[in-house]
Amino acid sequence: MASLQVAAAASPATFASSSRSIASHHDSTCATLVPCASARGVTSSSLGFGAAGKRTALRSFEGLRGGDGAGMASAVESLRAERGAAVEEQVGYQPLRVYAARGSKKIEGRKLRVAVVGGGPAGGCAAETLAKGGVETFLIERKLDNAKPCGGAIPLCMVGEFDLPAEIIDRKVTKMKMISPSNVAVDVGKTLNDDEYIGMVRREVLDSFLRERAEKNGASIINGLFLRMEIPKDDDSPYKLHYTNFDGSSKLGTPAVLEVDAVIGADGANSRVAKDIDAGEYDYAIAFQERIKIPADKMEYYENLAEMYVGDDVSPDFYGWVFPKCDHVAVGTGTVINKPAIKKYQTATRNRAKDKIAGGKIIRVEAHPIPEHPRPRRLSNRVALIGDAAGYVTKCSGEGIYFAAKSGRMCAEAIVEGSANGTRMVNESDLRVYLDKWDKKYWATYKVLDILQKVFYRSNPAREAFVEMCADDYVQKMTFDSYLYKVVVPGNPLDDIKLAFNTIGSLIRANALRKESEKMTV
Repeated sequence: MASLQVAAAASPATFASSSRSIASHHDSTCATLVPCASARGVTSSSLGFGAAGKRTALRSFEGLRGGDGAGMASAVESLRAERGAAVEEQVGYQPLRVYAARGSKKIEGRKLRVAVVGGGPAGGCAAETLAKGGVETFLIERKLDNAKPCGGAIPLCMVGEFDLPAEIIDRKVTKMKMISPSNVAVDVGKTLNDDEYIGMVRREVLDSFLRERAEKNGASIINGLFLRMEIPKDDDSPYKLHYTNFDGSSKLGTPAVLEVDAVIGADGANSRVAKDIDAGEYDYAIAFQERIKIPADKMEYYENLAEMYVGDDVSPDFYGWVFPKCDHVAVGTGTVINKPAIKKYQTATRNRAKDKIAGGKIIRVEAHPIPEHPRPRRLSNRVALIGDAAGYVTKCSGEGIYFAAKSGRMCAEAIVEGSANGTRMVNESDLRVYLDKWDKKYWATYKVLDILQKVFYRSNPAREAFVEMCADDYVQKMTFDSYLYKVVVPGNPLDDIKLAFNTIGSLIRANALRKESEKMTV
């Protein structure tokens, strides 16, 4: 929320210049919406693919999406029409251009070979971008019918930026209810325009679509279980990937080895690629979700509505959710600090929504780890991590789908650029271009949402203040602008100041309530 970040900082001015981000849980868990600050200066992401930083170059190559950036134009123009020409300057979309560096070794008789391990949004988008860019691409995924536990919310800009067809979007959510520990409900979404919505997808549908599109663009899809990787001892030798191939010739699969020049790890929170490069550990949450088929009259209530529940009963450090899908709802929760109690929190979430899902039948139960922060190491020589494998899930909200897809595309673009469309060998400096761009664009977003979680998820009184702030129209407007388009639109300074004072007031009341509550329990 706009002033939430202001109140969480040492001073209003500090946050006002640091971020106005939103988060919404793949490659993380569910993506959902969390109010955020309206300060200027840091985007939670971008609709564009800003031109690669120029290096000493031999030759320039036309990029992956042609010369007009048409894949994103409609989304940008929609926002630009309402918010003004300044949006286009911030988005800065333009075609990717490739610059081949002096000294990079030219590959003779073949193209650069890259393996993408993992077929979620991160892996699918990386494989597509690589294949389009002239790189010989292999995508290894064991569960081609993958259905990761995920709320499945995606921002509107992702639909345009990644050219997602309408048929893979189950629901267009235009209303949300934020429900406090005392069951006070606040309606969110009053400021949305008629053509604005949060997309709800099923991960098995989205992931399959992205993999199939990568394959149509030239990527080879391997139904296999990645086991381990042999690291080369020099800069020219290949990586050897050992995996079990499930091509149908054997129920138990057959051992196989793939030799490639570079590897992208997109294999989730338990990444084996990360282990092979000693990427380090990170804190993780457990997300638990049940898909519940509810009666048709109950489903009408959730036609374009999603719910978020906060309180110690549903999670000590996260939230519970009810998100609509094509013919059912996804009900779930998550926690970092008390993983053994996850089923208790799931039962509480289901009980909070029991009147609205009465008569429902559980048709699927899912659970999965969710990273809480980026890994200590995300790059080693010619191996890079993306999505959940890299730890790209935002705290406070658990958003990961968009950031997974974006990191996959950014990493692949760096490889295409560094290899001059697959004609030259890449090295660590080429892949580091991706990390540098990523950190510059998103580091502040992750830090701010970390602070928000610590401030507003620490007690039930703080959660009550959190929900109270969500009722403000200005908070909702700035929140949805940030979330839906992943671009900063300047707020109104007077409204920002007013909101800062309201937030501080809410926090003071929450703190007083917390102290009184503690006295009563002594």
